[in-house]
Amino acid sequence: MSPRPKKLRLCEGNFCVPAFKPTGTPLSKLERVELFRDELEALRLCDLEGLTQEEAGVRMGVSRGTVQRIITGARRKTAEALSEGKALIFIAEDEE
Repeated sequence: MSPRPKKLRLCEGNFCVPAFKPTGTPLSKLERVELFRDELEALRLCDLEGLTQEEAGVRMGVSRGTVQRIITGARRKTAEALSEGKALIFIAEDEE
């Protein structure tokens, strides 16, 4: 039995750059953490715009629980990259 297909997630924001990295070190020499478009969108909606997870779920077309899972992973990845000096690489869903 195969897993249920991933529900389409609506993302309004676009990546402004392909990566975010510490200054002074070439990208080729940094460890990378991949952040998917839906993860960045959840961060943008909840942490930048101040929406609740329920409101973000409505905007993204998914449940509050799905937003909670997405944002938990996104926050962990972001914290890892920032605290350990790794590059955040932004990945669109069609690149997975």
